Amino acid sequence: MDAIKGKVWKFGDNVDTDQIIPAERLVSGNLGHLNDFIFEKVRPGFAQEVKKGDIIVAGKNFGCGSSREHAPLSLIQAGVACVIAESFARIFYRNSMNIGLLLVECKTDIKEGDIIEVRPDDGKVIAGKKIYTFPQYPPFISEMVKAGGLMNLVKEGRL
Repeated sequence: MDAIKGKVWKFGDNVDTDQIIPAERLVSGNLGHLNDFIFEKVRPGFAQEVKKGDIIVAGKNFGCGSSREHAPLSLIQAGVACVIAESFARIFYRNSMNIGLLLVECKTDIKEGDIIEVRPDDGKVIAGKKIYTFPQYPPFISEMVKAGGLMNLVKEGRL
């Protein structure tokens, strides 16, 4: 997987899927542009400020709440390249991997606005002079994320 370099958006612990994308926005007319509504209740204006390649850094239990794939999908639509958190809700983790959103489990003290680099193949997050490490993905998971998700692997005939 290629290295990712981007601006950090900082969030705390227990960011639930309804904070990421409010349930009332999950109507058929909005599904193509969920990114317009991400974090609108907890961080108004975020959808207009986040840029392609940006990185979310959070605390524990990111993505708790419902099991809908809409939360990671809205982050992908917004251009978020990676989410780094101390821990993730298991269903959110699997949904994210299934659709190709890179997640990194790693405790950091990275600040909002920092420009950092994530090196998935090396298991490193580089923030200035600090280097944080995380377990590398098994080859199958790495290929799945690189392909943009599980269904892309199926379409490409690699499963």
